[in-house]
Amino acid sequence: MEFILVFVLVMIPIVYSKLIDTKSFINEDGGWLMFLKEKDYDFYVASKYGESVNPNVLFAKRIQLTFYGFLSLSLFLIAGFSFLNFIATIVFGFMIFKSQYMSLKGYYKKYMSQIDQMLPYYLKGLEILCQNYTIPVALSRSIDDAPEIFKPGLREMIAKIDTGDSSIEPYMDFAVRYPVRDSMRMMRLLYRLGLGAQENKYQQLLLFSKSVSALQNKAREMKYKARLASMEKRTMLMLVVTGGGTMFILLLSMLMFFGI
Repeated sequence: MEFILVFVLVMIPIVYSKLIDTKSFINEDGGWLMFLKEKDYDFYVASKYGESVNPNVLFAKRIQLTFYGFLSLSLFLIAGFSFLNFIATIVFGFMIFKSQYMSLKGYYKKYMSQIDQMLPYYLKGLEILCQNYTIPVALSRSIDDAPEIFKPGLREMIAKIDTGDSSIEPYMDFAVRYPVRDSMRMMRLLYRLGLGAQENKYQQLLLFSKSVSALQNKAREMKYKARLASMEKRTMLMLVVTGGGTMFILLLSMLMFFGI
């Protein structure tokens, strides 16, 4: 208990006066605590904010919030130290740290169908560019019209290709970064399209076009099913409310009729 009291009382003025440079623990270029960042954290940040927010900066604020929250929770240990209070402090500190990540993940799950539908429509525009340009040039020209969520990954993929990486890795890295429906298969097709000789480009492009069209049809079907399910829920809710209201009015009328 004495150790915790001394630690809290010493750390608060030190951090407040900035005698310890907290930026050395985490910053935009990395830091000691960057290993705590989840592998899919950047993807979830890009899903919600696009390129307007730097995931490392947001994660740094998350670490700071967790640190200050943990110091505040430690005050409960000063009032009365016990093993249960210590475990509760650790648990609440972990919940503070994970709260933002879970919020971003929940946002992604909520809008998963919307994010999934972005890929086929982006690929359709890319298909048109591929008819007149090589794959790297088509990818570069597609960035301006691409959904915000895909722009960081596209720039990273193009940068790797420009350095001379002719393997499938840049395409697979993009698919791993954006694990939406059929992204792996479509990136493989795109890579094969880039490898094909000029005389075989038409056949490869035709195969790619058919795959994109099938993906668009699947996206429209999923959108229709989601809308139908939403309408069914609203209809059931309306029936339940209407039926419940009618039963309540009938019951109230019977009670009034019998003078109860």
